[in-house]
Amino acid sequence: MTPEPEPAASEAAAVTGRLRTSDFDYDLPSRLIAQRPAADRDGSRLLVLDRQRRTFGDRRFPDLAGYLEAGDALVLNDTRVFPARLTGRKPTGAHAEVLLLAPLPDDETGRHWEAIVRPGGKLKPGREVVVSEELRVQIVDSTAAGGRIVRLDGPGDPMALIESYGRVPLPPYVERDADGEDRERYQTVYAESVGSVAAPTAGLHFTPELLRRLEEKGVRVVRVTLHVGLGTFRPVDVEDPSEHELHAERWEMTPECASVLNGVRSSGRRVWAVGTTSARVLETAAGPDGRFTPGSDWTDLYILPPRRFLGVDGLLTNFHLPRSSLLMLVSAFAGTGLVLEAYRHAVREEYRFYSYGDAMLIL
Repeated sequence: MTPEPEPAASEAAAVTGRLRTSDFDYDLPSRLIAQRPAADRDGSRLLVLDRQRRTFGDRRFPDLAGYLEAGDALVLNDTRVFPARLTGRKPTGAHAEVLLLAPLPDDETGRHWEAIVRPGGKLKPGREVVVSEELRVQIVDSTAAGGRIVRLDGPGDPMALIESYGRVPLPPYVERDADGEDRERYQTVYAESVGSVAAPTAGLHFTPELLRRLEEKGVRVVRVTLHVGLGTFRPVDVEDPSEHELHAERWEMTPECASVLNGVRSSGRRVWAVGTTSARVLETAAGPDGRFTPGSDWTDLYILPPRRFLGVDGLLTNFHLPRSSLLMLVSAFAGTGLVLEAYRHAVREEYRFYSYGDAMLIL
């Protein structure tokens, strides 16, 4: 299908030439927000968007293998989601919730964390949340962003306590409590490095069989790490998106990975990013010549149109929320008008949206 000509992003942008957050808005019926994963991991639909031809077509996710060629690199984010949502009671008996974000880097015990608490007005420093007989959460301090510093009190390893008593932190648009299925399905099959409070959702569609099929075809499957924080999904609530602050997240690219990717680039083959998180690692590590330098650090790279991508040739991604930094990244890669037309097509064809939804491949 050939999309309509790209419209002006907005009247204000057309007049001023400035980017507006409202340029990234679209209408989505709530019934299209996926509340459950597809019955099979690779059972999702795949919208294929060709940037050069400005066309898109409807496929199934396993058709992805037909677009990658021998010598290409497929870059996965191997972060692992931990059950960061702790629910319990205040000493008064009232319900309380603690969403763990990240351990404090200078605390070797692993007991002190940055967190978001509910009800925020009631859980001031000095208060306590009783999660179980073994686990209590002490509210230690407040953060500048309105969060809390908390301490996990209980016997043994703090991460073991979190694994025992925590729940999968599903996004707020999944309007149900997490259950046993989510422990498996809100996690990629290649998840390894523990540290995310949200899944790199473009990778949820892969099965071991599909990855093996790609490798047998000669595709180089490599892994990077970016630990996803809630800041990635925070709405852009200012009209000038350049005023939005993206929270830093921890990333890593090993020397072995960089070597493989540089070899792929030298041979003239393509680097495919699985998800916006992998794309941010690749763009963080890529130099002006497109070669990758390994590293392990924090990145707050915020990608807005227009941008020339240095490390990404193709992008696999899910469908993102309106007015979000993730939609802005995808629009920087493929063009705002073309991306929004693809989204309108996806709505008409009743694709499933967001974390448990369908996928889009951008050539």
